[in-house]
Amino acid sequence: MNHDVIEKSVPLLIVLTLLVVSVGGLVEIVPLFFQKSTTTPVEGVKPYDPVRLVGRDIYIREGCYNCHSQMIRPFRAETERYGHYSVAGESVYDHPFQWGSKRTGPDLARVGGRYSDVWHRAHLLNPRDVVPESNMPAFAWLDRPVKADDIQARMKALRVVGVPYTDAEIAASPEQIKGKTELDALIAYLQGLGTAIKNNN
Repeated sequence: MNHDVIEKSVPLLIVLTLLVVSVGGLVEIVPLFFQKSTTTPVEGVKPYDPVRLVGRDIYIREGCYNCHSQMIRPFRAETERYGHYSVAGESVYDHPFQWGSKRTGPDLARVGGRYSDVWHRAHLLNPRDVVPESNMPAFAWLDRPVKADDIQARMKALRVVGVPYTDAEIAASPEQIKGKTELDALIAYLQGLGTAIKNNN
């Protein structure tokens, strides 16, 4: 086909562009669904318990991902600062995953266990109390009871997309979050990030 014909016909150009992008996308994406490294959890990675699941939802709700990524790239500068580079098997139960490259604040992929619960509490309530130069906003309103009446429905929905929650775990979930604050849940989520890879090193 003559290039002049393609370039002069906008509808034809759009159709052919979409076709090329679709084929290229399929060639890149489809194999990932069959690679063990992207579909099998890393040893030690387990589905989020109800408290951490609520914490993760709070993390997303408050927009923490707008400033913090959870993807350490395999470059020396990053692995020396943050630890082992991120692997897909860590995120098989994440819907949606929190990878990315936005770093207004530090990457949080390996933050689990690096600081105490007390430190995280102080940092979330007023970041400048522990990091004077921080430009992170305070999240004082998180010190309130968790409202997660739909926790069982959330866990059932995640089971549909492959997270292996049992009926017993789903049934017990409301009791596990009883008496927790949003701050407790968010800290529990943060304290679990990256710990499976640390245990494998």
